[in-house]
Amino acid sequence: MGTTHIAIHHADEGLVVCDKPAGLLAVPGRGEAGRDCLFARRQALWPDLEVVHRLDMATSGLMVFARGKAAQRALGIAFASRQVHKRYVAVVQGHVPRAEGWREIDLPLGADWPNRPRQKVDAERGKPSLTRYRVLAIEGAATRLALEPVTGRSHQLRVHLVAIGHPIVGDALYAPDAPAPRLLLHAAALGFRHPATQAPMHFESEAPF
Repeated sequence: MGTTHIAIHHADEGLVVCDKPAGLLAVPGRGEAGRDCLFARRQALWPDLEVVHRLDMATSGLMVFARGKAAQRALGIAFASRQVHKRYVAVVQGHVPRAEGWREIDLPLGADWPNRPRQKVDAERGKPSLTRYRVLAIEGAATRLALEPVTGRSHQLRVHLVAIGHPIVGDALYAPDAPAPRLLLHAAALGFRHPATQAPMHFESEAPF
């Protein structure tokens, strides 16, 4: 197991919320190297931990794990029915035009099979995919954005931003000409109802870039 510090935001009998560092797998991957992941590290402390959702290895930020199968089912339903609020922060190439409030990227996405794990905009076979975004600041030749994925497709934020001409800085898969020490994408806010008590819960994590 690695020694990277992992911030714990909340832990109780139903769930654990923590920050995933960039570069660490969220859940187990292939082979021996794939055994070290955030789930495995937290399960060493809470043996009844269950996976609810995922973040890309290159993405940092908030994740929730369920404790026990009942909590996993309840949180899984909440994610599937879009009852979970997710907000990300990203730094993207170029200057995104400022506008009042939130704007939308509504483009269907599907697997780019010859180039897996890449995804692509696919008007014929892609699944409906919707991302809301808002400009937070212009930073030199880049723009800091708040992002809210309404749907939860694989690589959705990354592909949608490439599609509008503003790839995320440090995205080695979709924008290799924008090198950075890491992908500048962070899961900054997570809101949902507690699977046992139904109490509203909201967590925030400041982007480390």
